[in-house]
Amino acid sequence: MTVLFDSAARFRRCAMRTPRAGDFSYVLIDCPPSLNLLTVNALAAADAILVPLQCEFFALEGLSQLLQTVETVKSTLNPELMIHGIVLTMHDARNNLSNQVVADVRANSKQKVYDTVIPRNVRVSEAPSYGKPVLVYDLKCVGSEAYLRLATEIIQREKELIATSLQADRVIDSHQQHGAA
Repeated sequence: MTVLFDSAARFRRCAMRTPRAGDFSYVLIDCPPSLNLLTVNALAAADAILVPLQCEFFALEGLSQLLQTVETVKSTLNPELMIHGIVLTMHDARNNLSNQVVADVRANSKQKVYDTVIPRNVRVSEAPSYGKPVLVYDLKCVGSEAYLRLATEIIQREKELIATSLQADRVIDSHQQHGAA
């Protein structure tokens, strides 16, 4: 694990020196579900992460491992890393296990879980085989509509995080001004 974190530390230093890094508001890095060097590098370089979680039993185990890895990365490589949110995906409301996963994740991760749940949907599964994103493949299917709701929710959460951050900065500035007087 030490080699993984040494490599990730080098990657973070390199990524921070990239001249065009400040030209982008957002950079999305899609990582595999395994916790390998690519994932650790992405966590080292990221400000925040968005966690897609399939509504399946073994996904809960993976979430637990990911959360532990995030804490390790925060303590060793990237103290500013935060979890922006958890997206519940491939939900089948007819399946009791799928519903139980939703309930467990909401109970344990509370406000980190987005309200929007992405349903299991054939059109979402078909889209990649046609080389298209689902929003292009079938804009009106329930999966596309769910992703559009999720996008709106992510933007709203980001606005709230920015507003909270600005308020905190104002409080700090005010304390510093009064302390300096």
